[in-house]
Amino acid sequence: MERAIPILPADDLRVAKEFYVNRLGFNLRFEATEDGTTGLLGVDRGTISLTLDCPMSGHGREACVSLQVENADAYYDEWRDRVEIRRPPTNEPWGARTFDVIDPFGNTIFVMGPVR
Repeated sequence: MERAIPILPADDLRVAKEFYVNRLGFNLRFEATEDGTTGLLGVDRGTISLTLDCPMSGHGREACVSLQVENADAYYDEWRDRVEIRRPPTNEPWGARTFDVIDPFGNTIFVMGPVR
């Protein structure tokens, strides 16, 4: 199988783990760190995989990743009491239902599902 896994910049792996695993419900796939703060963190949720890289020097910051899901409202309902949601789900004129979350490092998690 071939696939792309986004790598998002982070400033502290402990904060990343708290946000992605404890709040967004991702499963820990791997953690490569000697001090608990710097290194790599891999997370999965179903077929969605992300890697957090701290400090990810030499690359751009404030990245954006799109999560294509079956039901954007279900993710919104699960996450809205756990993290700050930038805006509630909206039907886009181009045919998707979307909302977005900003992680603690300034990265945008753009959730996109079919219009309901």
